[in-house]
Amino acid sequence: MSTHPRAPRGVIAPGRLFVDDQGAVAQLHGVGIQKFGDLFYAWGEDKTNAGLFGGVACYSSPDLATWTAHGHALPVSPDIPDLAPGRVVERPKVLRNPAGTYVMLLHVESADYADARVGWAVADRPEGPYTYLRSERPLGNISRDIGVFADDDGTGYLLSEDREHGLHIYRLSPDYLAVEEVVATTLTPPSDHPAGPHGYESPALVKVDGLYYLFGSDLTGWSTNDNKVATASSLAGPWSDWADFAPPGSATYDSQTSTIVTVRGSQATSYVYVGDRWDRDDLFHSAPVWLPLRIADGAAELDWRDAWTIDPATGVTA
Repeated sequence: MSTHPRAPRGVIAPGRLFVDDQGAVAQLHGVGIQKFGDLFYAWGEDKTNAGLFGGVACYSSPDLATWTAHGHALPVSPDIPDLAPGRVVERPKVLRNPAGTYVMLLHVESADYADARVGWAVADRPEGPYTYLRSERPLGNISRDIGVFADDDGTGYLLSEDREHGLHIYRLSPDYLAVEEVVATTLTPPSDHPAGPHGYESPALVKVDGLYYLFGSDLTGWSTNDNKVATASSLAGPWSDWADFAPPGSATYDSQTSTIVTVRGSQATSYVYVGDRWDRDDLFHSAPVWLPLRIADGAAELDWRDAWTIDPATGVTA
């Protein structure tokens, strides 16, 4: 019997691995997800090489449960220093810019996490192949875990964790290929945390009924914690106090936020919490923890389900 339980095909089973159409464990770690046309596309960290860069794997799905593999959207590339063997490349996130180009943003690192840069790659199809452009520290700031967001008017944003300086929300250039300004910076509440006030990592952002919801995780390495959410009517703030969205003490059902997916259907608009349950000794088999997320009236709430589905046409979960 496998020590790494798989989810039944067509079902989202939190804590169980997805298997793709090739029968392989889907590498949906640190994943970014967007819907283009009738398909959800996902770009995840391939953990074949454990913590070192193994490529950005791309998958598509009609229902967030049944995954077709498209190979590496961005492979290990010995001739590109940022993508060479022994490097660390995490949190692949993709936006389609107003001109129709698919722009991938990445957390780019050396093996000792000294680089702290954001990288860019572009493609003319969601599955790639992507052409790598460059990496930089945005506006000179360190950049570790990242998220992305496109507002209703098409303006793109980069969310970037900068340790002691805070979690920055950057406005991107109209083509999403450069950082133009810091819109807001948030910090954890004052506490006796050894790091002092700092930025939350693994950021994600959604907008619901005109209100922005910013999600993040505390700095506890591979260990999980009670992830938090804050709200604001403007990305510039002021932002509310941070609050739990899963039961306190559950460590967000032993997971860390990766992204929040909005599913707009004919009967409902639903939100999906997409998280990682990291196994530091076997990152390849780290399990996804994906759950329905209720968001309304300034609050978010996550409840456990052993197994569930979502109808992408109606937006209804079951």
